[in-house]
Amino acid sequence: MWDRRKWCQTLAISALGLGARCHGYALAATGPKNASQVDEKTQQAINRGLAFLAQSQNEDGSFGDDDYAKNVGVCSLAGLSFLASGSTPSSGRWGENIEATVAFILKQASPSGFMTVKEYQSRGPMYGHGFATLFLSEVYGMSSDRRVRQTLFNAIKVIVETQNEQGGWRYQPRKDEADVSVTVCQLMALRAARNAGVFVPDETVSRAVDYLHQSQNVDGGFMYMNEERESAFPRSAAAIVALYNAGESGTSEIERGLDYLDNFLPRKIEGLLPSHFFYGHYYAVQAMWHAGGKRWDRWYPAIRDVLLPLQKESGAWSDLLSETYATAMAGIILQVPNNLLPILQR
Repeated sequence: MWDRRKWCQTLAISALGLGARCHGYALAATGPKNASQVDEKTQQAINRGLAFLAQSQNEDGSFGDDDYAKNVGVCSLAGLSFLASGSTPSSGRWGENIEATVAFILKQASPSGFMTVKEYQSRGPMYGHGFATLFLSEVYGMSSDRRVRQTLFNAIKVIVETQNEQGGWRYQPRKDEADVSVTVCQLMALRAARNAGVFVPDETVSRAVDYLHQSQNVDGGFMYMNEERESAFPRSAAAIVALYNAGESGTSEIERGLDYLDNFLPRKIEGLLPSHFFYGHYYAVQAMWHAGGKRWDRWYPAIRDVLLPLQKESGAWSDLLSETYATAMAGIILQVPNNLLPILQR
């Protein structure tokens, strides 16, 4: 079940009509904060990364000039990285960049509510739609922007109506197969939307949670889909975060999952980055943040110490996908202890 106390708290703050900046910060003030873990060196790296994203943003709000420049998922992750700093569309150092990102994402929404740019959607457009919905939910929760409202409502409708019989989602916006990774992406978007006061059917969430439970293996990790049943770190981290955001805490599924993730404590990388490196650690740091205690205390310094040496002189991080993607993910990971972005809060 959802954590209704936290959801009601979010709605109460929105109902008071507080400004955009107050909404995010009021929530942050209620939860644990480990900003001391973001030392001066780490903050400088974050600032350089965000500056790189800002410098690479195009006039239309997209980023860079590679094959993912107008991918709505990658652009939304860049927007989330700006939001995680405490800036909003109306204020802060990166406010104008967030505003430009919002404008770009809104322009990509079809009348049905599906958000994608065909030429830049890759093979999994529901990923892009999920991250774009998450981004717009965070923006709407902070500002109640009327431009965002209808697009967000339509985007949620797409997610609800394309859930398959198993309770999950796959690459395309239709009731087809399901896999854990895409399902997590949609479930995170639904949670962020509900946090912002958008109606999400309980049944949709419950069926998605059931699907994740059924996808957990004996070792505590999670399979990709029925045809690919072995556990893997990236999707297992994602599934644990989704369960936390669905209101679970201290359950056997969570504890077994965390025990599985403990086997993948970040270590110095020699040579090429592991497959799905940034994706896996984007979720893993959130999982450990929710877990707290000793797990968090050893995980964040470990991933921080892995990421900082990987930053380039330009301020970017890179991988095979896109510098925008890698830099946005690294920025979000490093800013988790600041506890400013609602979807990342405990």
